Amino acid sequence: MSPTWQADFTLTQEDAGQLIERQFPELAPVRLEPLGSGWDNAAYRVNGQWVFRFPRRKIAVRLLENEGRFLPRLAPHLPLSIPRPVWLGHPEERFPYPFAGYALLPGRTACAVNWTPEERQRNAAPLGSFLAALHGIPVDDEALALGPRDEFGRADLRKRAPMILERLAQVELDVPEVDGAAVRDWVSRLVETPPWTRRPCWVHGDLYARHLLVDEHHTVSGVLDWGDVHLGDPAIDLTLAFTFLPPEARGDFRAAYGEIDEATWDRARFRAFHYGVVLLEYGRSEADEAITRVGLDALRYGAAG
Repeated sequence: MSPTWQADFTLTQEDAGQLIERQFPELAPVRLEPLGSGWDNAAYRVNGQWVFRFPRRKIAVRLLENEGRFLPRLAPHLPLSIPRPVWLGHPEERFPYPFAGYALLPGRTACAVNWTPEERQRNAAPLGSFLAALHGIPVDDEALALGPRDEFGRADLRKRAPMILERLAQVELDVPEVDGAAVRDWVSRLVETPPWTRRPCWVHGDLYARHLLVDEHHTVSGVLDWGDVHLGDPAIDLTLAFTFLPPEARGDFRAAYGEIDEATWDRARFRAFHYGVVLLEYGRSEADEAITRVGLDALRYGAAG
């Protein structure tokens, strides 16, 4: 496993259940079902009603705290469901990090669905409308002073370009269907795209198929995992148009979202290549076929159209 996403603390399912019961005895007896582990958190369904997330790495603690601080502020403005922290756990000797429980939102993640092009296109307008609402939330001076920023350089194209190309070299060896020449061509063309210089807006910060919730009709119903929420460049979220949507669906997406200037659209495309190589590397290292497919989609859709 790559150290990029290596856990620095592992909590067993039994320990997680005991931790919840000690701090929230009203939930006892706790029945846990694993929901999976991401880069930052391990998640469990609790009593069929709640989702509890436990940080796997120290860096994830601040991200979990950001969700607790800012999601209640954002949720009333958004047309799709998002999690709201209900149970806030504190560190103990046996687990050194805070943790949180949320009401379970119905549906499954979009990376677990076999999508048709028509289904993806049908979701283009709702996704555009959701991001228009998120990016349009007023950012007053207080929010500007208190809100987190893009501390990881997500929108820094010159910083990201070498990372993309380095990972691409290995991805090409492992995944023959990747068109490395097309990715290199796009990255070289887009790397000098001007940055966002207007007032920052609220962004999800890590929006791709694993963080979209869909219903039984393959319609997007919610957006998960807001640990990377911050005030920044809208292109960071608009990359969804290149990682999840085929070229023929982007017109519907843009019509629902509203005006997107050329530079912002180009930065969004650039970030799709970053998602592609990182998710392919991660998916293959974890034997996660769903995430591997998402990474392939990002490189294929990003280079198309």
